[in-house]
Amino acid sequence: MAAGMDTLSRLAATIAARRGADPETSWVAKLHARGVPVIARKLGEEAIETVIAALSGSREELVGEAADTLFHLLVLLDAKGVSLNEVLAELERREGTSGIAEKAARGQ
Repeated sequence: MAAGMDTLSRLAATIAARRGADPETSWVAKLHARGVPVIARKLGEEAIETVIAALSGSREELVGEAADTLFHLLVLLDAKGVSLNEVLAELERREGTSGIAEKAARGQ
């Protein structure tokens, strides 16, 4: 799994590096130029496509849509100044805690 995290870390760095590129040649720059609302909508679209692939698509479709969702999540995090490491630290903080218990604690 460490290799997967390396891939995500490299992707996050690539996204950060392309943030200020020419929007005519970089999808990341184009999304950034259009703003957070557009990036958030794109993430939502990709998440819906992932759900559809999970319910009625092939394994390959699900893998592709999941990759698109992760990519656009990283673009959104970058646009909001949130690092992948911050998200990973939050997941680590939650590790070993029941999802039900964690969700109940947030409600308090």
